[in-house]
Amino acid sequence: MFIATLIAAGRLDDRMVDRALGLLRELDPKARFGAWIDEGDAVDLHVSGDAKAVRWALESLPEVDVVVQPPEPRFRKLLVADMDSTIIGQECIDELADFAGLKREVAEITERAMQGKLDFKAALRERVALLSGLEEDAIARCLAERVVPNPGAATLVRTMRVGGARSLLISGGFLSFAEPVAKMIGFDTVRANRLLFDGTQLSGGVEDPIVDAQAKLEALIEERGKLGVEAADVLAIGDGANDRLMVEEAGLGVAYRAKPALAEIADARIDHHGLDALLWAQGIRKKEWVCG
Repeated sequence: MFIATLIAAGRLDDRMVDRALGLLRELDPKARFGAWIDEGDAVDLHVSGDAKAVRWALESLPEVDVVVQPPEPRFRKLLVADMDSTIIGQECIDELADFAGLKREVAEITERAMQGKLDFKAALRERVALLSGLEEDAIARCLAERVVPNPGAATLVRTMRVGGARSLLISGGFLSFAEPVAKMIGFDTVRANRLLFDGTQLSGGVEDPIVDAQAKLEALIEERGKLGVEAADVLAIGDGANDRLMVEEAGLGVAYRAKPALAEIADARIDHHGLDALLWAQGIRKKEWVCG
């Protein structure tokens, strides 16, 4: 049996629930109503069968996010999250490149890399090389002027932390951005790439080893081992091809407003809500959220 959670904040009514049950009963005649998590916002339905088929059926509902998962474990003990375009709404390297007048050139490379059309390490080195000579203070300006958390990011992290979960922010971007973002949002630990400097200017290089898809996977497995938890206890979320391995490894792997390369393999997609929707996916009522 699976729990299928429908999320449509402020719009979820009995009519929509009945429509969802009708879709599910074409797959499982015994599909049934479970319980409201928050009436009007999120509801659990119970269904048996193939999880992907259940998800595909329910994703035909307009502007509804759907999470299909086994009943246990519901609350995850480890959150692993990508940063750029996931926890924050920006690609930091693209925004930093804007200070050098190179945003369009760098953003084009970033997009192709996130689609999985370029080797990530080579694409990162190519983009960083373009930033050679940029003054270090551009990073602080970029953080202050451009970097904004995505809706619900802090609420997700802080509520899970209060529940006893640990959180890891892992980025194919840079520590210069990831460490302040992690502190702002409330992550326990962070991993990212380190930019190299020549005095007060970017040298155009990045320190090895580069945090790529394999490194993200290994970090998830390492953190999981430290906590002594199983794969099922892990929630991982990202948006691009570079997040694919860690999302596949997690018990609940989520694509957040993601590129097709990730969306097609994730256990669930969040396309219409903020990151705090993943608290409903874990059965947590809004009155228990720790708002960020």
